[in-house]
This record gives sequence, C-alpha cells and structure tokens, in this order.
Amino acid sequence: MSFIATANPPAHNAEPEVQNDGFFPAINCENLRKDLRLDGTVTPERLRLAVTDAMISTNAELATWRAVQLDAGRTTLADVPAYNLGQESHKLHLYRKAIYCHVQAQLAESYRDMSTLPEGANKADRVYTATEVRTDGHLQQLRWAIADLQGLPRVIAELL
Repeated sequence: MSFIATANPPAHNAEPEVQNDGFFPAINCENLRKDLRLDGTVTPERLRLAVTDAMISTNAELATWRAVQLDAGRTTLADVPAYNLGQESHKLHLYRKAIYCHVQAQLAESYRDMSTLPEGANKADRVYTATEVRTDGHLQQLRWAIADLQGLPRVIAELL
C-alpha cells in the first residue's frame, strides 16, 4: 500500500485576490483553490504566480477583443452584453474558466516531477503520458473558453 501525502490548504482568508487590469475581474485564489480542489502542496505563493501568469497570457490573447469592447463604451467585462447564469454574466464565468484552466495546465506541468519518480516498470512513462493528456485537456478547455468568450467558433477548419 502506498501513502499519498497531502498538505492542508492555507487558513481561510489567508490568500488575497489577484487584482487584474480593471477591465477583467480579479481572481479570488481561495475560491480557485476550492473550485479546483487544490491542497496545500500548491503554496499560496505558487498559486499567486500561476494566476498572475494566467492573467497575463489570457489578457494578451483578448487584447484586441477588449479594445473593441472599450471602444463600444464598455469599461469592464461585466458591462459586455451577455446572458446571466446564477446572477452572473456568462462572460465572467468564461473568463474565470480560462484562468482556471491555464492555472491547472501550468500546475500539472510544474508539479510533474513529484509524481514521476520511478517505481515499477515504465512508471515514469505512464505518469508522463497521463500528465500530458491531462495538461492537453486543460489547454483545450482554455482555448474553448477564450473562443466562447469572444463569440468565435471553437474550431477553424479548412479543406486543402
């Protein structure tokens, strides 16, 4: 039998929001940790760095779309016309999903070495493959969330 060590998450209210650029919303790390079921092995500092990286990347991808929204007089993502789900704009949900998926992919890559220690025949290869599949899934969800937020198709295909 093997033992899987986990660490308790930080104390309640110990992780402040990561502030964004004013147009896109801040990300609450405590909610992210709860929603993604992250334990304390992901330190608050590491999570904050991953969220900041996700914001930088996602905001850069949405820069042109954001400029169009600002030109239309919409000063925040919440001002962009959208239907509501549970009292919240679905655009806010999609942005948060993009950030969460980016964070999950980044953490899966960063913490790969913790679970690839050799034990048994080809364990490292099996774990590496599983990690790649999981990371690819998060990146696909990230792509879809960004496309959906902008109202673009998820797939662009062309016959040659």
